[in-house]
Amino acid sequence: MKSDSVAMVTLPSNSHKQETVCIFGTGDFGRSLGLRLLQSGYDVVYGSRDPKNSLLLPMGSKVMSHADAAHEAQVIFLAVHREHYGFLSSMASELGGKVLVDISNNLKRGMYRESNAEFLSTLVPGATVVKAFNTISAWALQSGGLDANRQVLVCGDRADAKQLVVDIAHGLGFTVLDKGSLKAAAELEDLPLQLFPLWRLPLCIAMGLTAFIFFYALTRTVIYERVTNGKDIAFRIMISLANKAFPVVALVMLALCYLPGALAGFLQLYNGTKYRRFPDWLDRWMLCRKQLGLTALAFAFLHVIYTLVIPIRYYVRYRINVFTISLIKNNVSYEFDNTAAWRHDSYYSMGILGFGLFVLLGITSLPSVSNSLNWREFRFVQSKLGYITLLLCTLHTFLYGWDKFLKPSSYNWGTPPVYMLSLVVPCVVLILKLILITPCMDHKVTRIRQGWERQNKTLAKTSQPLMA
Repeated sequence: MKSDSVAMVTLPSNSHKQETVCIFGTGDFGRSLGLRLLQSGYDVVYGSRDPKNSLLLPMGSKVMSHADAAHEAQVIFLAVHREHYGFLSSMASELGGKVLVDISNNLKRGMYRESNAEFLSTLVPGATVVKAFNTISAWALQSGGLDANRQVLVCGDRADAKQLVVDIAHGLGFTVLDKGSLKAAAELEDLPLQLFPLWRLPLCIAMGLTAFIFFYALTRTVIYERVTNGKDIAFRIMISLANKAFPVVALVMLALCYLPGALAGFLQLYNGTKYRRFPDWLDRWMLCRKQLGLTALAFAFLHVIYTLVIPIRYYVRYRINVFTISLIKNNVSYEFDNTAAWRHDSYYSMGILGFGLFVLLGITSLPSVSNSLNWREFRFVQSKLGYITLLLCTLHTFLYGWDKFLKPSSYNWGTPPVYMLSLVVPCVVLILKLILITPCMDHKVTRIRQGWERQNKTLAKTSQPLMA
């Protein structure tokens, strides 16, 4: 039987780099794959519907008809779209016992009832289909995996056929992750169609917060001055109002990175076990914490840049000149305020230290850096230093506001200053964390996370008659 011939597929006794690999398809991906195979020491033969019109193929490769090319190799890469699979059904005899590597993707999700790889296996039942290389781009092949994704996802029903593809991937300089049987092909085909799936929630939160804070500040300053005093200060929209929204969004989103961890700790205390699933919303929240933090870091960078341009703004220089001239005209000296000096220096110091640690958190979240850290080191940076970063940034905001909350003039139309809104979530997170690190609470959480479970009272009651 044809299926028995597939079971006999084995690697050649010599190095696999002397093997001939066949590619059906002469498009961008097929050409890039062939070039990389040639550079890695493989012999490459192309199967084309028009062998005489294939001038762009890499030097050193051969091109012939599909049927002739199929006879030259055991492994055949199928670099054509699903709608062009029709010619394969007429080649059932030539493809019997071969390993077909399906690298196709669809234009959108849900186009077909079954995956392309599963459809291919029914179209050519005598061949063994392996899904692989569909998440690798032509650019990754051309660069040898040095400047792009280095991981190849593989799935298939036969271990020996998958091993052939795995060896080729290793020969090209890629790492391999086995995703199981061919039923996983649908999942693999959906991966290239995803557009930043873990970034959607953080970006939506960032855009929503930015819009709310910006219009809130716009109402309290520009609109308020126009309505009450008839002044036009709309020019402050470009720098001043933007620099009010950016730090608020950065601080709130940094706090949102650590809020789900605190909530998870209290849930585990409530449940008395770590073996009960968290709610779905909390699971999704925890999965995108890295993206929340990087988005917050981007807004922190904007805040720093906008702050650095403040001294060169026309409005600021105008205010300084007017103030200086008024002191000279009135023959008034500007007394040194020691309290104000301490406050401003502390405010800047907390901001610099907080931003420095913030950048460190962002650097350690990079895969190239995080992979070089063990779990304890990574946890120390992302958890302990993360909370210190949140504390420093919160103190930076408190020192910025200082005693403004005591002044009635700060509450335009009865609304609190913008900085006060930014302190709500960080303070909640810090208070929850402070509760969790108290000795009695920390001891219970540690025991639960080590596997201890609290006995259920109702279970204990029902077990008493049985014990009797």
